[in-house]
Amino acid sequence: MRFYKLFSFSLAIVFAIVGLIFLTIPNSVLMFFNDISDYLGMPQAPVQGVNFYLVLAVGYMYLVTLLAFFMYRSPQDKRLPLLLANGKLASSFLSLYFFLMFQPYLIYIANCIIDGFIGLLVLSFYLKMKRVKE
Repeated sequence: MRFYKLFSFSLAIVFAIVGLIFLTIPNSVLMFFNDISDYLGMPQAPVQGVNFYLVLAVGYMYLVTLLAFFMYRSPQDKRLPLLLANGKLASSFLSLYFFLMFQPYLIYIANCIIDGFIGLLVLSFYLKMKRVKE
């Protein structure tokens, strides 16, 4: 339980920082990934016209920050990691879908890997909690 609380609190901090980065320097995030994409010979993601999606991304980061923080504050509530795992895995699968079906942008596959890893890790906590409670 101690590791779970530390992990949850760490996630809350990371998610909050990423949300602030998305809010304050969204174009820099895309340009950073585009620089790496250029080096790898991958297509660059468009940087213009993303403001509406920025609103959604920051809102999502706010929500996952709250979920991770509530996991830290209420480690006995097994619904919280299930919700966070679903959000992260949905983001991962959608990123993979867009990477495969539309454009192979580095930012899509990076998000697929990162959110997939976080989602699977949080899901493993949920499954462990479910087994212990039964």
